[in-house]
Amino acid sequence: MATDYDAPRKTDDDLAEDSIEELKATRTKAAVRSPDLEESDNESLELPGADLSDEQLTVRVVPPQSNEFTCSRCFLVQHRSLLARHTRREWICKNCV
Repeated sequence: MATDYDAPRKTDDDLAEDSIEELKATRTKAAVRSPDLEESDNESLELPGADLSDEQLTVRVVPPQSNEFTCSRCFLVQHRSLLARHTRREWICKNCV
């Protein structure tokens, strides 16, 4: 965000009025955004931590490629261009150095 240092500065009273107006505006926006739910809509809502034991996920697992390595610290598979340090036992990415 650019700052215009030549613009006149606001006083504390101006800032307080601006923040009150912003709070009022966000309160009205939040009130407008909350939808009215009917009882039939409650059946399709999923709560965080809901029981998903009967659901199945299918993910294709690909083995590490020849140009990838697994970092010894964060255990993420990274591209060789992100290799910072390599010893016999450790492969460390640039993010973990």
